Formats: sequence, structure tokens, C-alpha cells
Amino acid sequence: MKLIFDYTQEQLVDEFLDINEKKFRATQVFEWIYRKNVYSFHEMNNLSLDLRKKLSENYDIDLLKIKEKQVSRDGTIKYLFELKDGGLIESVLMVHDYGRSLCVTSQLGCNMGCRFCASGLLKKQRNLSSGEMVNQVLTVMNDTHDKVTHVVIMGTGEPFDNYNEVMNFVYIINHAKGLAIGARHITVSTCGLIPQMKKFAKEGLQINLAISLHASHDNIRNELMPINKTYPMDELRKAMKDYINATNRRLTIEYILLKGVNDELIHARQLAHYLRGLNVYVNLIPYNAVDEHGYQQSKQSDVAAFKSELLRLKINVTQRKEHGRDIDGACGQLRAKKVGESNGNHR
Repeated sequence: MKLIFDYTQEQLVDEFLDINEKKFRATQVFEWIYRKNVYSFHEMNNLSLDLRKKLSENYDIDLLKIKEKQVSRDGTIKYLFELKDGGLIESVLMVHDYGRSLCVTSQLGCNMGCRFCASGLLKKQRNLSSGEMVNQVLTVMNDTHDKVTHVVIMGTGEPFDNYNEVMNFVYIINHAKGLAIGARHITVSTCGLIPQMKKFAKEGLQINLAISLHASHDNIRNELMPINKTYPMDELRKAMKDYINATNRRLTIEYILLKGVNDELIHARQLAHYLRGLNVYVNLIPYNAVDEHGYQQSKQSDVAAFKSELLRLKINVTQRKEHGRDIDGACGQLRAKKVGESNGNHR
């Protein structure tokens, strides 16, 4: 069966024409799902009984199965979802003073191999469809009875390694008759796939782009992130500059601080030198330790010193508030644990 959430409003119109239905019927279905939060064709009472039957027989409209749900003391909720094929994915809902932000997964597993990341503990099995990403948002809103106001595509996987489906997802949740999540409330993260960055710059969207950098020079980044051997930092900097010039938008630089690895003052100075002249801001991220990797979170005094040094060197910087510290906070951690348990690898 086809997943109804895979379609943008325009694609659903084309789909309905293909099955000999009127255009406006597609718009009605789209609005039932995204404006009225109805996930049963049988409840769409302005459709004919015959159409409801046809849709039920040919299209999947089920929400995701919640396999596990962890609620943190700070209000963060981590979901483990089961897909139709039995695959497990995670989403994390974070509550901020400006709204409710959902971190969405774009792939089942990840092949980028970042040394510090729990997502890469299980290799990529496949890409998620745009509808499977949409379904994460819909299932969370249905479970919490509250609207998701911001979306970050920073869960398991490399979004630009699944470029077309991720962009389709963005168009669906941004659509005025869809979830109507503002473009500037949507952020896509990449570890630096330069060809896709160039393509993304031409999309003409106001959505945010974040670069997972995590290092101040190639030697450290080569060790932490294998992608750097394909797209080293000089090439990445040029791609960032080209993106900024093409879009006139500011980039976010994601930088996880790892104790004794990339968190010293010399690293802050190297990072400032690397970023000088670019319209960026640095988001310092507290590390959620992953047992299998052995890295540790930086001391708070070192984080404060690192941040102060960047500010002294005129680099815009923020420090991300920790979320879900008392649950399986690292992206991919809960999934890896559950898969390990099902395979008999109890930790």
C-alpha cells in the first residue's frame, strides 16, 4: 500500500487524477489529515463511501507504533517508533520557551561513521520516505495533543544522503494547507555533503542549514568524521561561503565539545580563524556520552572558557541547553540499545 503521508498537496492532486478522482477531493483529504488531525479515511465524511473504501484499500494512513517512550524531568520526550517493516527509529521532542521542537530521523541507521555518534552504531539499512518523516511529526502531535512548532532534521542519518525525500518532507510540513510550520522554524543538518549543499542553495527556501563541524582543523575532523577525507575543511569552507552568498542566509555551525579532543583554547582560536568573514554563528553542544566510543563531555569550566574565547574573537556563539540528560539522550542511543537487546547483546 502507498503511504498517504508521502505526498505533497500538489502530488496528491496528481495521484487523485491518476485514480480518476477530482482534484478538490485530494485537497479535502490533505486538509483532513493536516488541518483536522484525522487519520482514518472512514471518518472523512465529506467524501463518498466509495471513495473512502477505495482509499482505505490502497493507501496507508496509520500513525507510527510507539515502541517505547521516555520522558525526562525537563519535559523532553524521546520516542522509539516501529516502522511497517519492523525497523526502529527515534524522534525527540524538546520543549523551549519559544515552542516545541521535534528532532526527526531521516534514515534507518547511518553510514557517515562519525566516531562520537550513537547513530552510527547501526549501519544504514535504508532511507526513510518523506511520509515516514511526516509520520514522526503527526504521531508526536497525536500523542501529546499539542502542535509541533519547530522541526530539526538532525536525528539518525545524514539528511543530504536522502536529499529528495527530505526536501519532499520539508515541502509537506511547510505547506499552508499542511502543517504550516514556518520555513524559518525548520532546520536541516549536514555533516558536509558539498554537492547537496550546492543543490540546496538553489531551492529558494528560507529554511535553516546547520553544518556539523565539530573540529577546528582537518587532523581532528579526519579522526572524528570520515566524511572529512572526502570533503576536507578548506573545500567545506568554500561551499559554506558560496551558500551564504547565494542565499544571503546565516549558517549554523554545530560544534560538540569533547573533553581533551577539541575543547581547548587553541581550538577556539583555530575555529575563529576558520570562520572569520563568514556569516555564521556557532552552537556549542553538550556531549551525551556513548559507551561504545569512549569520548567524554567537556568540563563546564572548559566550555565557558571556549565560549568566552570565541566571543573575544568576535564569533557569534550560543550554548545549547542540555535536554534529556536523565534518559537515553544521545541520538540513536535508545534504538541501538533496543536492537542490541533483541539480538541478545544486553548492556
